[in-house]
Amino acid sequence: MSTEATPATEQRGGTAGTWAALRPLVMRLHFYAGLLIAPFLVVAASTGLLYVFTPQLEQLVYDRELHVPASPRAVSVDDQLAVARAAQPGASLMSIRPAATPTDTTQVIFAAPDLPESFRRTVFVDPHTAEVRGILETYGSNQALPLRAWIDNLHRGLHLGEFGRLYSELAASWLWVVALGGLLLWFRRRRSSRKNLLVPETGATGRKRLLSWHGALGTWTALGLLFLSATGLTWSAHAGANVTALREALAWETPTVSTSSEHQGHHGHGGHAAHTGADVGPDRVLRAAEAQGVTGPVELTPPTSGGAYVVQQVQRHWPTQQDSVAVDAASGQVTETLRFADWPLMAKLARWGVDAHMGLLFGLVNQLVLAALVVALLTAIVLGYRMWWRRRPAGTFGAPVARGAWRQVPLRVLLPLVAVALAVAFFLPLLGISLLVFVLIDVAVGRWRALR
Repeated sequence: MSTEATPATEQRGGTAGTWAALRPLVMRLHFYAGLLIAPFLVVAASTGLLYVFTPQLEQLVYDRELHVPASPRAVSVDDQLAVARAAQPGASLMSIRPAATPTDTTQVIFAAPDLPESFRRTVFVDPHTAEVRGILETYGSNQALPLRAWIDNLHRGLHLGEFGRLYSELAASWLWVVALGGLLLWFRRRRSSRKNLLVPETGATGRKRLLSWHGALGTWTALGLLFLSATGLTWSAHAGANVTALREALAWETPTVSTSSEHQGHHGHGGHAAHTGADVGPDRVLRAAEAQGVTGPVELTPPTSGGAYVVQQVQRHWPTQQDSVAVDAASGQVTETLRFADWPLMAKLARWGVDAHMGLLFGLVNQLVLAALVVALLTAIVLGYRMWWRRRPAGTFGAPVARGAWRQVPLRVLLPLVAVALAVAFFLPLLGISLLVFVLIDVAVGRWRALR
């Protein structure tokens, strides 16, 4: 029988040889990233778990501001706005969220220059009696109430301002690297025994048992962790700016209706409101929007310079309702309608991704899935630390492989790998900077040990 290698055999051998040279690099990266970035992941995951259930907490804590007894009587939105203005004299109106159901309050949002950026002051008005039920500081486009706003800022930046946001960006930047690296190591380790990929190995003990649970959990959660990493980066300071620039370059931005006077003139309204100051008021604008099917929970934004009102749906559960219309302030006629169905696909995916990350898209089911994902991540981190502690040599930091493993990687693999790493580091600056710090520390430790 001939022993000459076939092309298929050579290909398998080449693949195995490449992985044998590449594995120490992947192992070392997974080890350092898992060990040193895990504390940031623990904080981000724990605060994120707390945030997931804030909608239910808001309903309980702010029951008086959010809810009223149902009644057949109704006060016009114009009159409710007048009451809210009287409660905030001189304040600049930002938007109005009319009561979506008979047991909800109307929210009238005012600019608050005395508060930090993105914070507003919201007056809650009973739509049946025009009674002011309360005034609270709200945050962001979701009009998060104080409890959720506090938890949101804890999750985002530990209440340390822009500097604090670096921690969450660092966690999101490395999460996908840790997840993919671990998945690759686990699949290669279990390539001959696929049955133990998704379930812990029965009968295993000691470190082998810990590794079995760690690998199985990582496999089950990998896709979810990649999703959290990608969507989390969209909110980050530095990588988020790159994401925004990419969306602009590829025309993936979220579309909006035009409110300019020039646009209205195109439709035969000639910017009339800008010159006469005429304003039909919120009630008539809402009726015009309802005639176009823009109903349910909506937010009404008044014109800034005699242009058009914007009425947009704000229901972000499934199916998503984000239709919007522009209504001329002078005539009350609709000048433009934008349907969510007509959004570009990438804009829709961005909307769904952000809402799923926040636990809004599928309601309680979404929240429970996120909670399970976070608990699994925290468990995998604890198991990883436990494995490191048991394996490390006494009195040392410990390392899974010897230094200099990159020298074993063939140039045909190493050069593209370096090129990809540089591109990723450019797009995710904190990932690149921290990776460089890891390398410098590793080199410094190696030199110090060599000198000793």
